[in-house]
Amino acid sequence: MAWSVDMGIDLGTATVLVFLQGKGIVLNEPSVVAIDQRERRVMAVGTSAQDMLGRTPGNIVAIRPLQDGVIADFDVTEAMLKHFIYKVGNRRRLSRPRVVVCIPAATTSVEKKAVIEAVSRTGAREVYLVEEPRAAALGAGLEIFEPSGSMVVDIGGGTTDIAVLSMGEVVISCSVRLGGDRFDEAISRYVKKKFNLFIGERSAERLKVEVGSALPGGRSLSMEVRGRNTVDGLPRSLEISTEQIADALVEPVYSIVQGVRRVLEQTPPELSGDIVNKGIILTGGGALLHGLSKVIADETGVPTYMAEDPVGSVALGTGLVLENLDRLTGTLITSKRLAAAM
Repeated sequence: MAWSVDMGIDLGTATVLVFLQGKGIVLNEPSVVAIDQRERRVMAVGTSAQDMLGRTPGNIVAIRPLQDGVIADFDVTEAMLKHFIYKVGNRRRLSRPRVVVCIPAATTSVEKKAVIEAVSRTGAREVYLVEEPRAAALGAGLEIFEPSGSMVVDIGGGTTDIAVLSMGEVVISCSVRLGGDRFDEAISRYVKKKFNLFIGERSAERLKVEVGSALPGGRSLSMEVRGRNTVDGLPRSLEISTEQIADALVEPVYSIVQGVRRVLEQTPPELSGDIVNKGIILTGGGALLHGLSKVIADETGVPTYMAEDPVGSVALGTGLVLENLDRLTGTLITSKRLAAAM
């Protein structure tokens, strides 16, 4: 039997979350697709595809179809979306749902069009795009419809969206094209340069999560990591400390802080006062980096807090957009509005 239920999709560089009305977040899986290059056939999607990263034969490649928050491979993105939508539909046929999809604040018209087309081709009846910081602010519980300034910093896998909102809309925003993935890359690069040890992205992520910190001296932990010696090519293990990870992350953390400062400098004085009173709210998986909220607070002089559910905030926000479609329709991006603007 066909059925219809509206859904929200947090289409992230690193992770896809799907929100179903009446059920909440029903899917949280990596944005990874494993493909057989010989047959151009999808072998696995999501968690099962991520498990293949770095462990596949030459003909099978595990790829991320989104880069820096935008579609890099249209066909693979479409296949991934179809898989996830089919999966959350309990393998029953969805009857053309309305879908709200989040996009980075600085997405171009061409990139927006690609997202709408990819989602439409999965069978959606209507597709609405909403800026990630607006969805994140809603999902974090901020009262963005009031005539008062709220500030959110959403740190995803590929992008960091920073925005000041008031009366339900984005007043000032900035999109920094780096996020949690860049943290991992910085750790890998640091370990390779300093210790001649080549480690995989999964190992770099584990270091970030288990012993990492944005704040030098924030905590004192260490972890053994295994990799390949770049000098003799042999396997080797090494103990890496929190202090070393903090050193590795200086550059990407500084870029995010600079983005926050730029937005604060452009914010109207009345709204600035509201932000100082309420503080800056951090959302997204990258917000979980130990010590990051303190670094931002110290560098800007504005209190900074992590959302109650930083990872789920954007997806939860799409659910609130669905609930308030009548109120928000005029400010959401649709294919008709894009065609008129282009």
